[in-house]
Amino acid sequence: MVTYKSPLHEMTQTTPTCLWNDSADIDELRYAIENGAVGATCNPVIAVGILKKEMAQWRPRIQELMKELPRATEDQVGWKLIEEMSVRAARLLEPAFAEHRGRNGRLSIQTDPRLFRDAGAIVEQAVAFSVLAPNMIVKIPATKAGIVAIEEATHRGISINATVCFTLPQCIAVAEAVERGLRRREAEGKTIESMGPVCTIMVGRLDDWMKVLLDKRDISVDPGVTEWAGVAVFKKTYAIFRKRGYRLRLLSAAFRNHMHWSQLIGADAVISPPSAWQKRFNASGIEVRPRIDDPVDPKVVDELLEHFSDFRRAYSDDGLAIEEFDDFAPTVRTLRQFIAACTDLDGLVRDVMLPDPT
Repeated sequence: MVTYKSPLHEMTQTTPTCLWNDSADIDELRYAIENGAVGATCNPVIAVGILKKEMAQWRPRIQELMKELPRATEDQVGWKLIEEMSVRAARLLEPAFAEHRGRNGRLSIQTDPRLFRDAGAIVEQAVAFSVLAPNMIVKIPATKAGIVAIEEATHRGISINATVCFTLPQCIAVAEAVERGLRRREAEGKTIESMGPVCTIMVGRLDDWMKVLLDKRDISVDPGVTEWAGVAVFKKTYAIFRKRGYRLRLLSAAFRNHMHWSQLIGADAVISPPSAWQKRFNASGIEVRPRIDDPVDPKVVDELLEHFSDFRRAYSDDGLAIEEFDDFAPTVRTLRQFIAACTDLDGLVRDVMLPDPT
């Protein structure tokens, strides 16, 4: 009888479902790798958390950067830190990168969320990020401009991870953009074999918005119904991707309950929980078995469709036009949080650059 280190380790060894770590924190990434993880991520939110935890370690580096870049703003220094955190974490993933020939073993580094309306600026930053390490994958938001950037970055040979994505229409737009980019490379005789694009569905953030609407509209649904919104979108999207043969995988992120893991086991996809949720899952005793093809209770889906127009938009392949991506409430809420993290990162760096004299 085979003994596995944990439920997550068992999943990675017995199903096609991969584990990535939703952080570039080194201690957390080591734990994840011990449990079978083959990827990780970094963004301003994560960088702020790492700095708060490891400021004694990073303060000297900030001071060094101030000397190396005497004209740099706190924002520019902050993004240098994001790059260095990402490269540091990417080194731990190099063995998986080699083993999986580029499909896994990647560190996702997020483009500046403030660029979400500027395709050219997103591509320019994606190009710069892609050469920081051989196993980088660049996160680009599934906004109107982001879809344009995703095609162009893919054409340039950059593996992308579409983020700020919550809906079936966004996923289809991302998949089609990636396909266009890949076909352009193939037509030019350029290689695509080592590329590993993914499209994230922030399942928990869609659930969050359903709960906000529940309170805003002063309505009631059966307990637990809103916990299924993201899972329902993921399962439907996954089935469509398989049918159409899109050459990128889905990734589940923004965990709020165990179903964001357990209901997706068996998919040729990625789950990317933060360390705290990994530890919860490993302590849960939940049976590791494929559930990706288990349908969501039709009564639950019907209740979501009846009471939440934004779920209908997220669940229908024509529910959102590309021109509407930027105005979808979960997109706005998430971009605001990511942009606020840039401000927080600036503040942490500023406290080193200009310490309070009082």
